[in-house]
Amino acid sequence: MTDTRRRVKVYTLNEDRQWDDRGTGHVSSGYVERLKGMSLLVRAESDGSLLLESKINPNTAYQKQQDTLIVWSEAENYDLALSFQEKAGCDEIWEKICQVQGKDPSVDITQDLVDESEEERFDDMSSPGLELPSCELSRLEEIAELVASSLPSPLRREKLALALENEGYIKKLLELFHVCEDLENIEGLHHLYEIIKGIFLLNRTALFEVMFSEECIMDVIGCLEYDPALSQPRKHREFLTKTAKFKEVIPISDPELKQKIHQTYRVQYIQDMVLPTPSVFEENMLSTLHSFIFFNKVEIVGMLQEDEKFLTDLFAQLTDEATDEEKRQELVNFLKEFCAFSQTLQPQNRDAFFKTLSNMGILPALEVILGMDDTQVRSAATDIFSYLVEYNPSMVREFVMQEAQQNDDDILLINLIIEHMICDTDPELGGAVQLMGLLRTLVDPENMLATANKTEKTEFLGFFYKHCMHVLTAPLLANTTEDKPSKDDFQTAQLLALVLELLTFCVEHHTYHIKNYIINKDILRRVLVLMASKHAFLALCALRFKRKIIGLKDEFYNRYIMKSFLFEPVVKAFLNNGSRYNLMNSAIIEMFEFIRVEDIKSLTAHVIENYWKALEDVDYVQTFKGLKLRFEQQRERQDNPKLDSMRSILRNHRYRRDARTLEDEEEMWFNTDEDDMEDGEAVVSPSDKTKNDDDIMDPISKFMER
Repeated sequence: MTDTRRRVKVYTLNEDRQWDDRGTGHVSSGYVERLKGMSLLVRAESDGSLLLESKINPNTAYQKQQDTLIVWSEAENYDLALSFQEKAGCDEIWEKICQVQGKDPSVDITQDLVDESEEERFDDMSSPGLELPSCELSRLEEIAELVASSLPSPLRREKLALALENEGYIKKLLELFHVCEDLENIEGLHHLYEIIKGIFLLNRTALFEVMFSEECIMDVIGCLEYDPALSQPRKHREFLTKTAKFKEVIPISDPELKQKIHQTYRVQYIQDMVLPTPSVFEENMLSTLHSFIFFNKVEIVGMLQEDEKFLTDLFAQLTDEATDEEKRQELVNFLKEFCAFSQTLQPQNRDAFFKTLSNMGILPALEVILGMDDTQVRSAATDIFSYLVEYNPSMVREFVMQEAQQNDDDILLINLIIEHMICDTDPELGGAVQLMGLLRTLVDPENMLATANKTEKTEFLGFFYKHCMHVLTAPLLANTTEDKPSKDDFQTAQLLALVLELLTFCVEHHTYHIKNYIINKDILRRVLVLMASKHAFLALCALRFKRKIIGLKDEFYNRYIMKSFLFEPVVKAFLNNGSRYNLMNSAIIEMFEFIRVEDIKSLTAHVIENYWKALEDVDYVQTFKGLKLRFEQQRERQDNPKLDSMRSILRNHRYRRDARTLEDEEEMWFNTDEDDMEDGEAVVSPSDKTKNDDDIMDPISKFMER
């Protein structure tokens, strides 16, 4: 079907009062036997599937908004909207709806929105339309009372709205506003505030179109400056005309688009800043205002996206070295606003939006901008980059891997991001925290794609550890050349804590890539230097990093820890902490308790053989004595394997009186070890039982050398 008049988008209102896009298709009306009545049908333009089948109920209130929208409620909490590509199509379907309901197509709403008591309905139906007082200064109080009294009743609201529309009453009220301001009639201005606020709560698109027109909107905002609850009026108009400036960074040739941008900004300002925060009862009364802004934004993004010349000029000027700094800052700020607007779009629309930006070369442009000295421009570019990473991290990863084939490591986009994180001048490191979150998303295997012939995880992590990891760890390595951190100020400590947080994430998710990096670069020893920091949070970050490694129960890591005596900084920190009962004390004890409970034999033996004298006097917990007991049992089994075999048989038949119940996994560890000892084999962890260390390390070392 190629009839664009009938082309529509189907929207539903979700629980957060936001419109969800259900798809694009073509609408028709016809009799549906199953529903026993005339119905609206929308079939998807992609595959012809049924997007909507809705019976035109004689009692349902349909609203026509902005010439191209029809909105109605199917159930108490299920609102629907059809957004037409052309006004003619909207008019055609509206006539069908009105025909079924026996209404005049000139109306904008076909029914009253809420049922009322029969008595009230009868009274209202028998009375003629609402008669408004003449629009005079002396009758403003009477008008304000009439508006306030009409709001609770849907029928009276409907009659009031029709009266306001038919008599051009809003423009007359705004003329009175000018008179009141000239006369400094504060009482009259307070009445006008209540009247205009009440008109907003009528929730009528036809009234909004008058109020938000170019000639009226600033006067409407003026009326809302005079809140009776405030001692002094607000200065919203002054802000909009003098402070907020509209800058055309790239000339917009379409006057309709320009007017739509102005209107949307001002209406958004009214919703966010001018109107008082709605009460629970008023929340739904402003749903049409939310819809008005939402559909305006969708329209603006669509119109800009279709203007290829506009986007081409934008990116050309962004990357042109001849563009002066002020102009470039305006261009980047515009692009940031453009991306922010796209967040109102539904997933499929947002896909098209970011694909357009990608095709225009947004990532190479960001790389140029991030390499500049202007911090404000870089900050805005970082925000744009965050939109891209959140939308599609794979697209960003693919770009940085391709550019690595042509550029040096120093100017790679991802390394520029790391450098900006490291060089953040903000004392609170707000920018660094944001960038760390983006890096974490990029290196997270959970959102990496895998196909039959290509694994993004393998490719990207190989690239990251070869080209980027040395940049990330540079501040850590530079600060840990001695026994204590060479710089221990608060900002450096915060930065190193962020780096450690990402490295800890890598230990958990990156398996052999990070393992080889830590062992070959001796990273853990350097990290544990930070245990001597005066900042407790940094020392705890270092401890958490080691705890994460021990938690993997990997014998490669364990041998590395033992060979380099990497429990020494931890024991030293524990002893320096003394008898203080704090987080450091608890965290260190928990680490040793984990080794005891999980019965990590190699580490148990190493700790007891090397640090028992320093720890034997700690008796306020049983952790270290328990470790010693484990160690002695282990020795006993090694010295007398036959006795151990007999104990194993007896233990399997006796009732366990120990209060602590062993987990299945721990039981398996014991059984495995006992079986190993019966065969006279060396004690190894289950994960390494079938592996030869040299066989595993050899290809890894070769990989790292390459």
